[in-house]
Amino acid sequence: MWKSRLFGATAAPTRPFIPDGVRVYAIGDVHGRADLLDQLLVRIDEDLKEHPIANAIHIFLGDYIDRGPDSAGVLDRLIRRGQTHQTLCLKGNHEIYLLEFLENPSILGIWGQYGALTTLLSYGLKPSLKADLGEQTELAATLSQTIPHSHVQFLTGLPVSFTCGDYFFVHAGVHPNAPLANQREDDLLWIRDDFLCHEEPFEKVIVHGHTPVREPDVRANRINIDTGAYATGRLTCLKLERDEIGFI
Repeated sequence: MWKSRLFGATAAPTRPFIPDGVRVYAIGDVHGRADLLDQLLVRIDEDLKEHPIANAIHIFLGDYIDRGPDSAGVLDRLIRRGQTHQTLCLKGNHEIYLLEFLENPSILGIWGQYGALTTLLSYGLKPSLKADLGEQTELAATLSQTIPHSHVQFLTGLPVSFTCGDYFFVHAGVHPNAPLANQREDDLLWIRDDFLCHEEPFEKVIVHGHTPVREPDVRANRINIDTGAYATGRLTCLKLERDEIGFI
């Protein structure tokens, strides 16, 4: 595990801090890779065993479904993890589509561009690549009967952001022109260029995913930990404790 003090004395007047006695494990976009999530949770458990702490918070940054092969399995694992560990799962833009599809089957064409077919397959459905409205309606009805109630509850209860110490955790990012307390949900789930190109400090350091990068991108005002797990096989976990960071 690489570990260092966050940024450095020359990067900012003071280093961002996590409250004493708290450790954060922040995990980037999983996108249906239950296998990588299993491996990462083992590594987190090993780290907790080697370095116990009373208050360890797991923060998942959204986009649990689509693209990878086992979206249903990912949700199962996140729900189970929340039963044994302090876990906070944030909403990603992909989670919106699954819930919307149950109410409005015609969005399958749009959702399909974001990896819907693998999600439907993970629930045992057999979607057509070019489903007409009748097939879309039938798929939505079948998914509604197939998807566990616990998955629907999980997806409908996801918050869009979380603050801990000097850090603000969110799926996509924030709009530079709005205070953190007044952000639009659409920006928190979808924003890219306006946020990514902003080099001035935010109110807090923004920890986010949504935009894949080869390696974790650590900057003075934000940290991107979406390393494209579904395509690269690398699921990133950021470890924050006091004024130090690490990746495991």
